[in-house]
Amino acid sequence: MSEMMHRLVKQAEDGVYPSCCAGQPGNGKPVDAPRASAQRSGLLAQVARIFAAGTAMASIAHPVFAQAAEAAASPHLFTSTQVVGFSVVIGVISAALLSTLWVVRQRGNLESEGREIRSALSDAQQRISQYQALIADKNRRIVIWDGDERPELLGQLPAETGAPQDNEFLAFGLWLKPRSASELDRAIDGLRQSAKSFDIVVETHREEVLEAQGRVSGGRAFVRFVALNNLRAELAELKIERDRLMSSISAFQGLLDSIDLPAWQRDTEGRLTWVNHAYGAAVDASSPDEAIAEGREILTTIARERIRAVATPESPFHDKISTVIHGNRTFLDVVDVRVPSGSAGIAVDVSGIETVRAELERTLKSHAETLDHLATPVAIFDGDQRLQFYNQAFVSLWQLDIAFLESKPDNAELLERLRAAKKLPDQLSWKTWKETALSVYRALDTQSDLWHLPNGQTLRVFATAHPQGGATWVFENLTEQVDLETRYNTLVKVQGETIDHLSEGVAVFGPDGRIRLSNPAFRALWGITEAEAKPGTHIRTLGDACAPSYDRPDGWKTFAELITSFDDERRSSQGTLELFSGLVLDYAVIPLPNAQTMLTFVNMTDSVRAERALTEKNDALRKADELKNDFVQHVSYELRSPLTNIIGFTDLLRTPGLGDLNERQAEYIDHISTSSSVLLTLVNDILDLATVDAGIMRLNYSEIDLGDLLDDVSIQIADRLQESGVTLEITAPARLGSIIADPQRLKQILVKLLSNAANFSPEGASIALACQREGTDFVFSVTDQGPGISQEMISTVFDRFATGAKSGKRGGAGLGLSIVDSFVNLHNGQVVIDSQPGKGTTVICRIPSANLPPTPPPNDDKRACHLAFP
Repeated sequence: MSEMMHRLVKQAEDGVYPSCCAGQPGNGKPVDAPRASAQRSGLLAQVARIFAAGTAMASIAHPVFAQAAEAAASPHLFTSTQVVGFSVVIGVISAALLSTLWVVRQRGNLESEGREIRSALSDAQQRISQYQALIADKNRRIVIWDGDERPELLGQLPAETGAPQDNEFLAFGLWLKPRSASELDRAIDGLRQSAKSFDIVVETHREEVLEAQGRVSGGRAFVRFVALNNLRAELAELKIERDRLMSSISAFQGLLDSIDLPAWQRDTEGRLTWVNHAYGAAVDASSPDEAIAEGREILTTIARERIRAVATPESPFHDKISTVIHGNRTFLDVVDVRVPSGSAGIAVDVSGIETVRAELERTLKSHAETLDHLATPVAIFDGDQRLQFYNQAFVSLWQLDIAFLESKPDNAELLERLRAAKKLPDQLSWKTWKETALSVYRALDTQSDLWHLPNGQTLRVFATAHPQGGATWVFENLTEQVDLETRYNTLVKVQGETIDHLSEGVAVFGPDGRIRLSNPAFRALWGITEAEAKPGTHIRTLGDACAPSYDRPDGWKTFAELITSFDDERRSSQGTLELFSGLVLDYAVIPLPNAQTMLTFVNMTDSVRAERALTEKNDALRKADELKNDFVQHVSYELRSPLTNIIGFTDLLRTPGLGDLNERQAEYIDHISTSSSVLLTLVNDILDLATVDAGIMRLNYSEIDLGDLLDDVSIQIADRLQESGVTLEITAPARLGSIIADPQRLKQILVKLLSNAANFSPEGASIALACQREGTDFVFSVTDQGPGISQEMISTVFDRFATGAKSGKRGGAGLGLSIVDSFVNLHNGQVVIDSQPGKGTTVICRIPSANLPPTPPPNDDKRACHLAFP
């Protein structure tokens, strides 16, 4: 008994516990330390109870054994008490033996179970170590959901995946691609709600691939994220690519099913494997599957064989094929592509396009003929930027060879040719300019630019890209327009500057009566500011501003009526206003185009004052002139009468009938006669000049024989020439002809010139009279050998009473050349003096031949005779 107790205690110390306290034996589950300690405490308590039970049985059995010994020693048989006691002892001993046997058996069981527990504990510790190493691996992470509690995160993923290491890990949209994040969220929802396991591959924003596995165990949901190694990552990427390709194929098939273009796919034998709905409808099949099952072909056998013979993987078949669809002949634009698994094709119904193309070709031909007759240069390029059309104006503008244009050069080559011919504007960067010009083929809107050509022309170039490719270039010649705009702008600027600097006030009003412009002179004349006359001010407001200067009805009220009148015919008006300030303004209201009206004001104050002063002076001068004329005529008449008497009596005294005169008397008579003649000539000259100044001298035109005229002049001047001791040389053609002029005045011109030449010629000199005809004009010149005239004196020789510093042999009043100038001008002729000091003087006269005037009234003749010969 003690030995058994000893073994039980030893087993308790070794940590072995009965199977009744160990739960289910052989479950292989690890036992934690608290639970093992509790099991050890229970084992010790059980051993103590067994020990206590053995001690009690021993204490009970000792009296029995003692009684048995006494009975054995006693010669008597057992008593009933002894028998009962012995039976009890035997029962107790049997029970103790049975208990011992049970304890031994249980000990074997406990030893076996202890060995299993120790083995399971070792395995559990090893697994825990593995699990801890697995959890600590940076290539995976586990998320555990236990009911509605907060999920538990174990492990971590590599940093290059971009996965957060904190609670943001569950925000999959932050670090996974949207498609992967949404797929993972749906899978996790199915895992937690329906215990639906999953195995998916997800992609991060950093293009890393992860494997996500979802499982449910013990009421918990586990999701494990594993960063795949190279092979598994490649496999996952291939899976993703496959899914993407399958999605793309499905999308393309859906797209092809939705379009109204027949599309098909064949195997290597040429059998249909897939067609779209448009194909099925074209071959009158109820569905694409029916068309495939029955092998209905949209193309003829010959066309299919041709496609199989021509199409290659590198060069797909592309051509127009004729077929019959729904009983109608149809043209299809077929594209068939050869692939390793067969072929695929699509067809476009171009029957309508062919019709439109034919119509388009006719329209383009018509447009080309129209463009060819335009004066604006036009060039059209195709999608390859090659010249397709040009008109005659384009050829004339650029002067290019027709053969070059017919070769269809591209746009860049054309620009290079024009640049080489120096027909394009000079550019700092030719390459940049050309690229900019050719960018029209990639532009959405029309481009325009100004080209200033070296020959002085200015072109506005419009380049418009075609929707189907290519471009149209239009060259608008703006040379005249630019020139006109320049001149117009210059004119407007000059007009503006001119108007602003005019001394006259100018204001322009629109049809609504509002001022358009005004110049500073206008505002200064009316004493208003620039703000009061700003554009847009109504004429009535302007009239109120000008009222302090003039407010009478014939002023701004009249102007407003004329400017804002609705009459069909706009009137102009002129007048004069005298302002309150004393200014006198001449105004004019002038209608302008576009229903505008110009109002001008001219300051006539000084002119009016001067006019009034001149009028007064003119009246005084007129009266003085009348007095002078009356005085001259009266004095001349009064002087001529006694002079005539003196000359007459002098001639009478010379007659022999009155007696002889001694030498002294004859000398006095000659002096009296000469002085009287000079005085009479002076009086006649003064009277002639007075008649010319009065404007009442009339020429008596008649036909004059110039030869006879020269003879008369030479005879009349002979005495004067002899007296001066000079000779006269007349140079004239044999026949000078005749001229229409006043004979008396013409003879007087010649006599005055010859007399003046004789007066200034030295004694013994010769005077030359040269005459000639130039057309109908009579041209003559008188040349002397006198002292000449200085250049300063030539401008005054025709002045009245002008005498040179060196007088001639006979003094005079200085009226000779003045009379010559007056008589030549009356004949509409010209007189010119050519003289140099010390070289003599030449006077040249030109007398044009006049037409015989009509016979003047008798009164005029009488008046002229009266004035000429009082």
